Amino acid sequence: MSSLGLKKKQPKTFKVKVSTMDAEMEFSCEVKWKGKDLFDLVCRTIGLRETWFFGLRYTVKDTYAWLKPDKRVLDQEVPKDSPITFHFLAKFFPEKVEDELVQEITQHLFFLQVKKQILDEEIFCSPEASVLLASYAVQAKYGDYDPNFHKPGFLAQDELLPKRVLMQYQMTADMWEEKITAWYAEHRNITRDEAEMEYLKIAQDLEMYGVSYFSITQNKRDTELLLGVDAQGLHIYSPNNKLSPNKSFPWSGIRNISYSEKEFTIKPLDKKKDVFKFYSSQLRVNKLILQLCIGNHDLFMRRRKVDSIEVQQMKAQAKEEKARKKVERQILAREKQMREEAERAKEDMERRLFQLQDEARMANEALLRSEETADLLAEKAQIAEEEAKLLAHKAAEAEQERQRLEVTALKTKEEKRLMEQKMREAEQLAVKLVEQSERRLKEADHLKQDLTDAKDAERRAKQKLLEITKSTYPLIAAYSSPPPPTGPESPDVSSSNRMDFKDSDMKRLSMEIERERLEYMEKSKHLQDQLKELKSEIESLKLEEQQQAGLYSLRSYAEPPYVPHSNRNSAYMAQMAFYEEV
Repeated sequence: MSSLGLKKKQPKTFKVKVSTMDAEMEFSCEVKWKGKDLFDLVCRTIGLRETWFFGLRYTVKDTYAWLKPDKRVLDQEVPKDSPITFHFLAKFFPEKVEDELVQEITQHLFFLQVKKQILDEEIFCSPEASVLLASYAVQAKYGDYDPNFHKPGFLAQDELLPKRVLMQYQMTADMWEEKITAWYAEHRNITRDEAEMEYLKIAQDLEMYGVSYFSITQNKRDTELLLGVDAQGLHIYSPNNKLSPNKSFPWSGIRNISYSEKEFTIKPLDKKKDVFKFYSSQLRVNKLILQLCIGNHDLFMRRRKVDSIEVQQMKAQAKEEKARKKVERQILAREKQMREEAERAKEDMERRLFQLQDEARMANEALLRSEETADLLAEKAQIAEEEAKLLAHKAAEAEQERQRLEVTALKTKEEKRLMEQKMREAEQLAVKLVEQSERRLKEADHLKQDLTDAKDAERRAKQKLLEITKSTYPLIAAYSSPPPPTGPESPDVSSSNRMDFKDSDMKRLSMEIERERLEYMEKSKHLQDQLKELKSEIESLKLEEQQQAGLYSLRSYAEPPYVPHSNRNSAYMAQMAFYEEV
């Protein structure tokens, strides 16, 4: 009895931690639970009905294994930790996602798992396809693109592209975001489940999609190969090439798969073809390969049969749900459109209201300005009226001044005419004086010549008289009178006569020349006086013309200056200057 009381009491439950792609759950399980009990609990918790694609995976040493449904959980090689950690993942993949994945939760879990495999580079994806897939992932997360909300840099915290793609090109994060956003903007009006489905439809065409790879050897040569198991069948790859298989065995062409310890045997349905054998060194891996082969083959056969009642119900419900959601989306879209239209109408009304307020304010300001303008215009009108009266008075004065100037101009014209006549007379007089001067000069030259001739004649006469006197004087002295005294004091009668003759002629000529010179001087003086008088008159006329021109330009009534007269006056002035010099 004491030994029984010392026995340790075994716990009736154990804790389990299950991680899905977007959540973590903890359960308290009974010790007797099998793998199916825990799996069903997880499926009920997340609302999953398409359970045949999924399984609970756990880690064993350096590999992984799937929880067997028909065996107790604690009897399997699960970790001894508490809580025991399991990962709820897709174990098998559909051939065509849009035909086989019915529930949205199923699509969402597949989307998250495939996306993670692409980002972790477990599935190879080209850069172009990576950008397109990233745009659908962004559409599924953020909804329709809105440039006002989705500013540059809104994808900075999201992991959207594999590191291999990022390292392949010398592009910044902003440049990648710009490329993704360009595709993202084209996915408008696509819901989250539609975007995730488009993502899966593109991903299912990738070579490594849904393929589980295992290291194997062929025959006894120990040639290292890779075995790929997927929804289509079995594939043999080279170790360095997971994209293109060297050999494929579709499920429709396999008659049997068997293994004995480390040896696998694939028997084709066509008995003429050779049996393919390969080896795997780990027993645990062999069991896993067998599980995947059996599961994928069952699903392959199941797809080619009529759907079960449960699947038909699920598809019908899913169809109804999609139709209902489509109607809801349409209603929501209409409501959204109506709300946007109402908001636009509200904005238009507010804008119109602001515009009307601005117009009213501007109208009030314009009214005030118009009143001020009216007052100013009235004042200006009064000023203009006064100015008009003043201008009328000035116009009358200007008219009187114009008439006076016209009379003055007429007088000036008459005076000009008289002055021109006087100038013509003065010109004629000057011409006559010049002619007389020239004539007098000629007469003076003649007189000088005559005087010279007279002097020559006088000298010749004196010479002859002297000769005659010398020849006749002794005779006369002998017969008529006593001899005259011979001294120097005796007067020379003939010499005195000759001197008297000479003096009288010279005086007469000098008097005539002096008289003519006086007459010429008097006439020249008289002409100079006339010229000075004429010059002063011309200056006074020019001054009057300048004053009249100034008055005409000020009153805008002035006539153009009389150019010919001014030109003639200039000519007259030049002639007068010449006459003055003469």
